Amino acid sequence: MKLAEDWKYKLIWLSLFAIAMAAVESAIVVHLRQVYYPDNILVIFPLRAFSYRDFFIELLREAATIIMLLSVAALSEKKKGKRVFICFVFLFGLWDLFYYIWLKVFINWPLSWGEWDILFLIPWVWVGPWITPALIALAFTLWGGYALSVERDIHLNPPALVLFIGGCLMELTTFLIPGLMIVFQNGFNGYTSFIPGDFWWWLFIPGYILMCAGLLGTIIKSPKHL
Repeated sequence: MKLAEDWKYKLIWLSLFAIAMAAVESAIVVHLRQVYYPDNILVIFPLRAFSYRDFFIELLREAATIIMLLSVAALSEKKKGKRVFICFVFLFGLWDLFYYIWLKVFINWPLSWGEWDILFLIPWVWVGPWITPALIALAFTLWGGYALSVERDIHLNPPALVLFIGGCLMELTTFLIPGLMIVFQNGFNGYTSFIPGDFWWWLFIPGYILMCAGLLGTIIKSPKHL
Protein backbone atom coordinates (compact mmCIF):
# COMPACT_ATOMS: atom_id res chain seq x y z
CA MET A 1 0.00 0.00 0.00
CA LYS A 2 2.85 2.39 0.84
CA LEU A 3 4.30 2.02 -2.69
CA ALA A 4 0.99 2.99 -4.25
CA GLU A 5 0.58 5.98 -1.92
CA ASP A 6 4.12 7.18 -2.64
CA TRP A 7 3.58 6.98 -6.38
CA LYS A 8 0.25 8.77 -6.26
CA TYR A 9 2.12 11.64 -4.58
CA LYS A 10 4.92 11.47 -7.17
CA LEU A 11 2.36 11.24 -9.95
CA ILE A 12 1.04 14.68 -9.06
CA TRP A 13 4.50 16.26 -9.33
CA LEU A 14 5.36 14.33 -12.48
CA SER A 15 2.12 15.56 -14.03
CA LEU A 16 2.84 19.16 -13.08
CA PHE A 17 6.32 18.89 -14.59
CA ALA A 18 5.01 17.45 -17.88
CA ILE A 19 2.22 20.04 -18.16
CA ALA A 20 4.55 22.95 -17.35
CA MET A 21 7.20 21.67 -19.74
CA ALA A 22 4.59 21.37 -22.48
CA ALA A 23 3.66 25.02 -21.92
CA VAL A 24 7.30 26.03 -22.42
CA GLU A 25 7.60 23.91 -25.57
CA SER A 26 4.41 25.28 -27.10
CA ALA A 27 5.41 28.86 -26.27
CA ILE A 28 8.68 28.37 -28.16
CA VAL A 29 6.79 27.01 -31.15
CA VAL A 30 4.44 30.00 -31.09
CA HIS A 31 7.43 32.35 -31.22
CA LEU A 32 8.97 30.36 -34.08
CA ARG A 33 5.73 30.61 -36.03
CA GLN A 34 5.68 34.35 -35.48
CA VAL A 35 9.19 34.57 -36.95
CA TYR A 36 8.76 32.21 -39.92
CA TYR A 37 5.04 32.62 -40.64
CA PRO A 38 4.35 36.28 -39.76
CA ASP A 39 1.54 36.52 -42.30
CA ASN A 40 -0.45 33.66 -40.75
CA ILE A 41 0.88 31.63 -37.81
CA LEU A 42 -1.96 29.13 -38.18
CA VAL A 43 -0.79 27.84 -41.59
CA ILE A 44 2.64 26.16 -41.73
CA PHE A 45 2.50 24.37 -45.10
CA PRO A 46 4.33 24.78 -47.38
CA LEU A 47 7.16 24.82 -44.88
CA ARG A 48 9.54 27.74 -44.49
CA ALA A 49 13.24 26.90 -44.43
CA PHE A 50 14.94 27.43 -41.07
CA SER A 51 18.24 29.23 -40.89
CA TYR A 52 21.13 26.89 -40.12
CA ARG A 53 21.40 28.34 -36.64
CA ASP A 54 17.71 27.91 -35.85
CA PHE A 55 17.69 24.41 -37.30
CA PHE A 56 20.61 23.39 -35.09
CA ILE A 57 18.93 24.96 -32.06
CA GLU A 58 15.72 23.06 -32.80
CA LEU A 59 17.61 19.77 -33.06
CA LEU A 60 19.29 20.51 -29.75
CA ARG A 61 15.97 21.47 -28.15
CA GLU A 62 14.33 18.24 -29.23
CA ALA A 63 17.20 16.13 -27.96
CA ALA A 64 17.27 18.11 -24.70
CA THR A 65 13.54 17.54 -24.24
CA ILE A 66 13.93 13.76 -24.39
CA ILE A 67 16.92 13.90 -22.03
CA MET A 68 14.95 16.01 -19.56
CA LEU A 69 11.98 13.62 -19.58
CA LEU A 70 14.26 10.62 -19.17
CA SER A 71 16.22 12.32 -16.37
CA VAL A 72 13.09 13.11 -14.37
CA ALA A 73 11.86 9.56 -14.87
CA ALA A 74 15.17 8.15 -13.62
CA LEU A 75 15.23 10.44 -10.60
CA SER A 76 11.68 9.43 -9.69
CA GLU A 77 12.54 5.73 -9.51
CA LYS A 78 16.11 4.70 -8.78
CA LYS A 79 15.72 1.01 -7.97
CA LYS A 80 13.65 -0.55 -10.74
CA GLY A 81 14.62 0.06 -14.36
CA LYS A 82 11.21 -1.13 -15.47
CA ARG A 83 9.46 1.61 -13.52
CA VAL A 84 11.83 4.19 -15.03
CA PHE A 85 10.55 3.12 -18.45
CA ILE A 86 6.93 3.33 -17.27
CA CYS A 87 7.56 6.76 -15.79
CA PHE A 88 9.18 7.98 -19.02
CA VAL A 89 6.24 6.74 -21.08
CA PHE A 90 3.82 8.58 -18.79
CA LEU A 91 5.83 11.81 -18.87
CA PHE A 92 6.27 11.68 -22.64
CA GLY A 93 2.57 11.06 -23.20
CA LEU A 94 1.31 13.80 -20.90
CA TRP A 95 3.89 16.29 -22.19
CA ASP A 96 2.96 15.65 -25.83
CA LEU A 97 -0.76 15.73 -25.12
CA PHE A 98 -0.57 19.06 -23.31
CA TYR A 99 1.72 20.47 -25.98
CA TYR A 100 -1.28 20.50 -28.32
CA ILE A 101 -3.64 21.64 -25.59
CA TRP A 102 -1.43 24.65 -24.89
CA LEU A 103 -1.16 25.48 -28.60
CA LYS A 104 -4.95 25.50 -28.74
CA VAL A 105 -5.04 27.82 -25.71
CA PHE A 106 -2.30 30.15 -27.00
CA ILE A 107 -3.18 30.53 -30.69
CA ASN A 108 -6.33 28.43 -31.21
CA TRP A 109 -4.41 25.87 -33.29
CA PRO A 110 -5.05 23.23 -34.58
CA LEU A 111 -8.05 24.38 -36.55
CA SER A 112 -9.29 20.90 -37.49
CA TRP A 113 -8.90 17.28 -36.39
CA GLY A 114 -7.02 16.30 -39.54
CA GLU A 115 -4.62 19.25 -39.76
CA TRP A 116 -1.00 18.26 -40.34
CA ASP A 117 1.93 19.25 -38.17
CA ILE A 118 5.72 18.96 -38.01
CA LEU A 119 6.10 16.27 -35.37
CA PHE A 120 9.88 15.91 -35.01
CA LEU A 121 13.13 16.69 -36.82
CA ILE A 122 15.42 13.77 -35.86
CA PRO A 123 16.75 12.07 -38.02
CA TRP A 124 14.65 13.92 -40.62
CA VAL A 125 11.35 15.76 -40.64
CA TRP A 126 8.36 13.79 -39.30
CA VAL A 127 4.98 14.95 -40.55
CA GLY A 128 1.40 13.81 -40.04
CA PRO A 129 -1.98 14.89 -38.69
CA TRP A 130 -1.58 16.26 -35.18
CA ILE A 131 -4.30 13.92 -33.89
CA THR A 132 -2.08 10.88 -34.50
CA PRO A 133 0.67 11.73 -31.98
CA ALA A 134 -2.06 13.02 -29.65
CA LEU A 135 -3.77 9.61 -29.72
CA ILE A 136 -0.46 7.89 -28.98
CA ALA A 137 0.19 10.36 -26.17
CA LEU A 138 -3.24 9.68 -24.70
CA ALA A 139 -2.57 5.93 -24.64
CA PHE A 140 0.86 6.49 -23.06
CA THR A 141 -0.62 8.79 -20.40
CA LEU A 142 -3.45 6.48 -19.42
CA TRP A 143 -1.26 3.37 -19.31
CA GLY A 144 1.65 5.05 -17.56
CA GLY A 145 -0.57 6.77 -15.01
CA TYR A 146 -2.32 3.52 -14.17
CA ALA A 147 0.90 1.50 -14.03
CA LEU A 148 2.54 3.99 -11.65
CA SER A 149 -0.40 4.33 -9.29
CA VAL A 150 -1.41 0.69 -8.70
CA GLU A 151 0.01 -1.45 -5.93
CA ARG A 152 0.74 -4.49 -8.09
CA ASP A 153 3.77 -4.76 -10.32
CA ILE A 154 3.43 -4.34 -14.10
CA HIS A 155 4.97 -7.23 -15.99
CA LEU A 156 6.55 -6.27 -19.32
CA ASN A 157 6.11 -9.74 -20.77
CA PRO A 158 7.67 -10.58 -24.18
CA PRO A 159 4.39 -11.07 -26.13
CA ALA A 160 3.08 -7.69 -24.98
CA LEU A 161 6.41 -6.02 -25.79
CA VAL A 162 6.38 -7.52 -29.29
CA LEU A 163 2.91 -6.08 -29.92
CA PHE A 164 3.92 -2.72 -28.46
CA ILE A 165 7.17 -2.40 -30.42
CA GLY A 166 5.61 -3.69 -33.63
CA GLY A 167 2.75 -1.20 -33.36
CA CYS A 168 5.14 1.67 -32.61
CA LEU A 169 7.26 0.82 -35.66
CA MET A 170 4.18 0.84 -37.88
CA GLU A 171 3.17 4.24 -36.51
CA LEU A 172 6.68 5.63 -36.92
CA THR A 173 6.66 4.49 -40.54
CA THR A 174 3.59 6.63 -41.25
CA PHE A 175 5.40 9.68 -39.83
CA LEU A 176 8.82 9.09 -41.39
CA ILE A 177 8.06 7.89 -44.92
CA PRO A 178 6.60 11.18 -46.27
CA GLY A 179 9.69 13.12 -45.18
CA LEU A 180 12.04 10.44 -46.48
CA MET A 181 10.33 10.44 -49.88
CA ILE A 182 10.76 14.22 -50.09
CA VAL A 183 14.50 13.91 -49.43
CA PHE A 184 14.94 11.12 -52.01
CA GLN A 185 13.01 12.98 -54.69
CA ASN A 186 14.02 16.61 -54.19
CA GLY A 187 16.59 16.75 -51.40
CA PHE A 188 16.10 18.75 -48.24
CA ASN A 189 15.00 21.77 -50.27
CA GLY A 190 11.90 19.77 -51.22
CA TYR A 191 10.43 20.40 -47.79
CA THR A 192 9.66 24.00 -48.75
CA SER A 193 7.25 22.84 -51.45
CA PHE A 194 5.65 19.98 -49.51
CA ILE A 195 1.87 20.07 -49.22
CA PRO A 196 0.20 17.40 -47.02
CA GLY A 197 -1.74 14.77 -48.91
CA ASP A 198 -3.21 11.44 -47.93
CA PHE A 199 -2.08 10.03 -44.62
CA TRP A 200 -1.39 6.30 -44.27
CA TRP A 201 -4.33 5.60 -42.00
CA TRP A 202 -4.38 2.03 -43.31
CA LEU A 203 -1.03 1.47 -41.54
CA PHE A 204 -1.39 3.82 -38.58
CA ILE A 205 -4.70 2.40 -37.29
CA PRO A 206 -3.52 -1.26 -37.16
CA GLY A 207 -0.27 -0.06 -35.61
CA TYR A 208 -2.16 1.90 -32.98
CA ILE A 209 -4.33 -1.10 -32.17
CA LEU A 210 -1.25 -3.33 -31.80
CA MET A 211 0.48 -0.77 -29.60
CA CYS A 212 -2.55 -0.42 -27.32
CA ALA A 213 -2.96 -4.20 -27.22
CA GLY A 214 0.64 -4.49 -26.08
CA LEU A 215 0.13 -1.92 -23.33
CA LEU A 216 -3.06 -3.64 -22.22
CA GLY A 217 -1.27 -6.99 -22.27
CA THR A 218 1.23 -5.80 -19.68
CA ILE A 219 -1.66 -5.09 -17.31
CA ILE A 220 -3.66 -8.27 -17.93
CA LYS A 221 -0.62 -10.54 -17.54
CA SER A 222 0.69 -8.79 -14.43
CA PRO A 223 0.32 -10.38 -10.97
CA LYS A 224 -2.39 -8.98 -8.75
CA HIS A 225 0.01 -8.28 -5.90
CA LEU A 226 3.64 -7.20 -5.54
